[in-house]
Amino acid sequence: MKRIALLSLASLFFAGSTFAQDDLLADLKSEDSAKIKENITIATFKSTRIINMQSVEMTGAGNLQFMIIHHFGSLWDDKEGGSNFGRLFGINSGVANTYMSFDYTPVRWLNLGIGFAGFSTLEGTAKFKILRQQSGVHNYPVSVVWVSQANFNSSKSFESPNDLYWNRLSYVHQLLIARKFSNKFSLQFIPSMIHRNIVAYGIENAHNIYSLGIGGRIKLREKTALTFEYSRQLNMYENVIDKTGEIVSYSPNLFSFGYDWDTGGHIFQFFLTNSLFATNVAQLSVNPVKDNIGQWSLGFNLNRSYSVKHKVKTQ
Repeated sequence: MKRIALLSLASLFFAGSTFAQDDLLADLKSEDSAKIKENITIATFKSTRIINMQSVEMTGAGNLQFMIIHHFGSLWDDKEGGSNFGRLFGINSGVANTYMSFDYTPVRWLNLGIGFAGFSTLEGTAKFKILRQQSGVHNYPVSVVWVSQANFNSSKSFESPNDLYWNRLSYVHQLLIARKFSNKFSLQFIPSMIHRNIVAYGIENAHNIYSLGIGGRIKLREKTALTFEYSRQLNMYENVIDKTGEIVSYSPNLFSFGYDWDTGGHIFQFFLTNSLFATNVAQLSVNPVKDNIGQWSLGFNLNRSYSVKHKVKTQ
């Protein structure tokens, strides 16, 4: 009888402990579910560039990215006539501009890169992540990124007074403000300033050139999307005196339309734009192409990321 009584008491004790543990676990789960989560928006854009312009995206910390941006010749040259068909709408024209770059993200808020822009031109880029669109613990409706680029012209033909090297430098500063409105649509606002250390003499010339731009992405399917860009130059595009003393005018409008294809290993983009240049310095300051569709060009972007660290953080 004593053994039966002891066993009964033990059973009641363990049963009570089990019920108490279940209640405690239920309370913990309820408390955990009540906590505010940090919901960070990802993939506002699929690439570090929308088309020509930088996007708010960076590669993950510990990633090295290789990118090629290639612009073919103009679609149709009125002087060429029927031979335009042999030029294959600019692809076979023999006129092309290529931009090749490497960039690395040492920490999740900083990206550093170097680019080879052709015509003996080099670029260095620094990209800083200021805000990330998110809800929950913090509510930020947009992502904000600052980009600065230094462009160095090392060509022997470049005229630099007193042969001072800093006269060969130009700078691009951009504030990128983007919002992912839904899984299918993202939009970015791009105010830009270009500073040239040297400009041709003239009343209408200025060292600082300003522009306002906008770009977006429309998702079509899981791996494909349409992208677009528009930027308006605000000064230094009309009746500018160049180095020879001639008065010239540039196109203040930069248009670009692209088709993105995510292959899983890299992002391939095919685009149409009204600039033959491959660098933002030229696209946003001395774009000679007018708004005639025949003077637009085809091009493509291709990027590939490699993990330098064993563990890559994506956020």
